[in-house]
Amino acid sequence: SDVYKRQKEALARKKAEGVVLGRPVGRKTDESKYKLYPKKNLIAELLKEGISRRKIAKICKVDRNTLCRFINTFLLEK
Repeated sequence: SDVYKRQKEALARKKAEGVVLGRPVGRKTDESKYKLYPKKNLIAELLKEGISRRKIAKICKVDRNTLCRFINTFLLEK
C-alpha cells in the first residue's frame, strides 16, 4: 500500500542521512535502569525466605511478570 511505501522510503532516506534507527544499544542491559533495582536486596531476601514471587510482586507494587523478568535477568544468572 501507499503508506507502506512511504514508510520504507522515509526509513531509507533517514538511513542514508546517517540517522541511527531503533532502540538505543544497551538500554536495558544496565541494572540501574530497572525500577526494581533499588529493591534488589529486599527481593533476594524474600526469595530466600520462601515467599512466593506473586506476593513479592505485590509488596514491590509491580506486575508479577515484571518481577519475574527482573529475577531471571539479574538474580538467577549470578
